[in-house]
Amino acid sequence: MGTKGREIIGMDVQELLGLLRRAYADEWLAYYQYWLGAKLVKGPMKDAVGAELLVHATEELLHADMIAMRIIQLGGTPITKPADWYQATNCGYEAPDDPFVKSLLVQNIKGEQCAIGVYKRLLDITREADPVTYGMVLTILQQEVEHEEDLQALLEDFELMMGGMRG
Repeated sequence: MGTKGREIIGMDVQELLGLLRRAYADEWLAYYQYWLGAKLVKGPMKDAVGAELLVHATEELLHADMIAMRIIQLGGTPITKPADWYQATNCGYEAPDDPFVKSLLVQNIKGEQCAIGVYKRLLDITREADPVTYGMVLTILQQEVEHEEDLQALLEDFELMMGGMRG
């Protein structure tokens, strides 16, 4: 990391690296959860839900890339072993073992809500202390909020459709 880049960090860099590594683990696990869910999804609206999950998977992978680059800029190393993601994760991983549309939507909404909380905390911590990380986190947070909205809209559509089928 450059000298000036180090000077603008107004917090413990090791603490920040720890928080970013945890977020990095979250993003990889979210990527895989979305990607696999998109392949396995079954039930009404499966094509629309699968397509949305694939878009989200791609964006989660981009988040992992952004975080990895920031960790490296700060002089750290991203988590190098996927097995270690489970120890580091904030939000965990829910295997898409029940591939039914509603189950996957509910599961992924929960994941997005956790991610929103994680990035809100990171935003608060870096607001004054690290403008570069703050900007990156703000971008990621905006996308996570959008993901939650997208998934909730699909769940609402699913519920309306299923309600109409019962009547």
